Amino acid sequence: MVDFQSRIVTYSPAFTIVPTYECFNRCSYCNFRVDPDAGKLIELSKVQEILTRLQNQPVCEILILSGEVHPQSSRRQTWLQRIYDVGKLALQMGFLPHTNAGILSFAEMEKLKQVNASMGLMLEQVTPKLLQTVHKHAPSKVPSIRLQQLEWAGLLKIPFTTGLLLGIGENQADWIDSLQAIRDIHLRYQHIQEVILQPHSPGKQQTFTASTFHPHLLPDVVALAREILPLEITIQIPPNLVSDQQWLLACLEAGARDLGGIGPKDEVNPDYAYHTTAKLQELLYPGGWILKPRLPVYSRIDDSIPQELQPNIFKWVEQFEQWVHQNRKIETPISVK
Repeated sequence: MVDFQSRIVTYSPAFTIVPTYECFNRCSYCNFRVDPDAGKLIELSKVQEILTRLQNQPVCEILILSGEVHPQSSRRQTWLQRIYDVGKLALQMGFLPHTNAGILSFAEMEKLKQVNASMGLMLEQVTPKLLQTVHKHAPSKVPSIRLQQLEWAGLLKIPFTTGLLLGIGENQADWIDSLQAIRDIHLRYQHIQEVILQPHSPGKQQTFTASTFHPHLLPDVVALAREILPLEITIQIPPNLVSDQQWLLACLEAGARDLGGIGPKDEVNPDYAYHTTAKLQELLYPGGWILKPRLPVYSRIDDSIPQELQPNIFKWVEQFEQWVHQNRKIETPISVK
């Protein structure tokens, strides 16, 4: 008899809202940022317009993905308040926000927790040698600062996503160090939901000249992560960056169980389009995998969520149960015109 539960692969029906593309970091592999003097905060009226249209579509997660305004900038407080207001509005309109806004102070994280089901920050790599290369002009990519964010998220009991960026000048020993650092912090606080393994995929805007992280290496990294990380941490791979069906299925066999947020556009990797969920299920079918939607907060730790978020969580749990029961196919990308 087939154990269908063990062949489930999850994803989050998501839409990304970018408060600003401005960022004071200049990572050489970045295809997202604009210069600070070109930055402009999204208007709340525009956010409300987008969310109103999304209410008629199968979107649960609102990913609030922002570039970083410098901590010493006179606009930092306005920036943070806008991110908070976007999350609050998304909650009021029935969605579940997940914010990734780079390095935050403890107080800033505590504030944003009130309007987020979960939050995230890519650790990338803990090796300091990247500060001499791809992170040479990226002050917030100091490994100790990013590890502190994971620690603070644990202290605040924030359900958290982190991950590794692969193929930016690190080696296997660095992968092990990074995964062990994530594991050690999680063991103290039990707050890390998932770890993303993101292969470097060249885009049109970056100055970093390295080639794509080869997909045949990714299953080995997945297996390594599965060996090091506690079983309750889900391993996530981005399917738009693993386009070859053979290696996508190999990653699942090695232990990956989540495909992340699926929506109309990958803002971090805009040159790589998402598949529709119907196409993803088609790709997964030969391996016997079943695609299933999930919330941005995993049910095993949703008791840490502020009470104000609970009604939305319960609503979406019920909705997802109905979708699964009816074997309903959810088509994405989602169009917002």
